[in-house]
Amino acid sequence: MVFGIIALIIGRIALGGIIKLYRYFFPAALPPPTVAFGKLPVIPFPQGKSGEGLTYSLETPDGTLPTLSEQSKVYLMQKPSPSLLSLDDAIEKAAGLGYTTEAEEISQTLYRFTHKYVPAVLQYDIASNTFSISYDLAEDASPLERIPPPSEVAAATVRSYLSSADLLPEDLTGTTTHSFLKIEGENLIAALGQSDADLVKINLFRKSYDDLSSVTARGNESNVWFMISGGKERSKQIIAAEFHYFSVDEEQSATYPIKTAEVVWEELINGQAYIASKGEGTSIVIRRVYLANYDPGLPSDFFQPVVVFEGDGGFTAYTPAVTSDYYGE
Repeated sequence: MVFGIIALIIGRIALGGIIKLYRYFFPAALPPPTVAFGKLPVIPFPQGKSGEGLTYSLETPDGTLPTLSEQSKVYLMQKPSPSLLSLDDAIEKAAGLGYTTEAEEISQTLYRFTHKYVPAVLQYDIASNTFSISYDLAEDASPLERIPPPSEVAAATVRSYLSSADLLPEDLTGTTTHSFLKIEGENLIAALGQSDADLVKINLFRKSYDDLSSVTARGNESNVWFMISGGKERSKQIIAAEFHYFSVDEEQSATYPIKTAEVVWEELINGQAYIASKGEGTSIVIRRVYLANYDPGLPSDFFQPVVVFEGDGGFTAYTPAVTSDYYGE
């Protein structure tokens, strides 16, 4: 009896392993794409760097193009809805970030706030709920007296700062990148490391959706970034920032068919890709090709997949991933 039970347990484990192995090599067919949103608007790439004169060669680890998924999700994005209370909301957010409640009107939607204690300015767009920050280092260079903190400390500072004004979205928890920067004259250049730096720049990216990371129009720069100094006082730590964030509605999505890697490769070499970062030289070696979600950084109807081409010298380009039949004008 005991041996029979043991044999049954072993048999079930073995059968489960066989089924998993079978599914690995022979996955179940996907249901047809729902294409529930109908034809999609063209992805709002900005006017990119020209790809004219560039030539491409493919040198991936195995020397071939990858097999892309047959379909991918497209999500609705939530556009801001300005109201009579938009300015009041902006004033509340500005106060949470350490700025005065006196809003100086620059345009019908753009307002300027000054910091309570330091020569810093916050510009807030009440139509899009986006903002930028700039600190006048010419008037007060004391934030540069100490080297900036380690990247993980700087990232925690940014998250805490946004949370203090209830401005840290739940999905802004993807990859966090950083770069150490040095001020040289009126320019910012890459520093050799933390000890050589004046500032550390923190980029906050969205979390992955359906195992696809998010990319932006500026390649390795997020739509939400901050430059942090080594200043002891919190008011002197945020030297510059851009916050361009728009919500993704995870509850409303549809699946769409995806182009093959061969199709998007032809689009790249025929000059139909958006060049996010041109890199160096005209002979571009492509090392990696993969699917990602494009985070536009401006009000958009949809959060859509793109195919990313990464090459030597920091080259990055995107092509829309959904098959051309499902794009409108």
